[in-house]
Amino acid sequence: MINTLDTLQINQEFSHLASNDQITRTVQALEANGVRTTVVETGEEGREHVMSLIPVGAQVYNPPSHTVDQIGLRAAIESSVNFQSLHSRLHSLDRVTQRAEMRKLISSPDVVIGSVHAVTEMGEVLIASASGSQLSSIASGADTVIWVVGTQKLVSTLEEGFRRIREYSFPLENIRAQQAYGRPSAINKILIVNGEIPGRITMVLVKQNLGF
Repeated sequence: MINTLDTLQINQEFSHLASNDQITRTVQALEANGVRTTVVETGEEGREHVMSLIPVGAQVYNPPSHTVDQIGLRAAIESSVNFQSLHSRLHSLDRVTQRAEMRKLISSPDVVIGSVHAVTEMGEVLIASASGSQLSSIASGADTVIWVVGTQKLVSTLEEGFRRIREYSFPLENIRAQQAYGRPSAINKILIVNGEIPGRITMVLVKQNLGF
């Protein structure tokens, strides 16, 4: 994939919420692929449901996610006394001299919480990343994976999922990255989850436009 950083166009086609029929088809496919799926109406409901799923005493990693921030989930995780957020511990480590320790922490937490960039009606889940730092825990390192996903991210096919990343998610993330870090983002790695051992991954679909 080519990341053109100049005059990126945002395809608003991918900002429209899915219909109830599309949600039903997608949920059925996700469940068949081993991804436990719950549908809620609001971000507040989604936040409360996710918080109820986190085991007491767990180490929780929540990589940067606009969706998680939007619904107040990051703040809820980091202020909870019921489990250990890795956020403060990671920020206390030196990125140069303690990089290996940081990598180990984020690659195998008890729980990883975030979002995704596209979900197909066949139950395929796509996550794009510039660094790939969050992908190892999602792919296999974490005991439990929880995703919160706005239903505007539902697409018909895998190719449409790639288009959504290129034409919608990436341009918006690129703007955010330049504002936050002073440098552009990139589509360097894409994880596709086609299936999972039942019980490891939960997706909470929210009938609101959340995240990129």
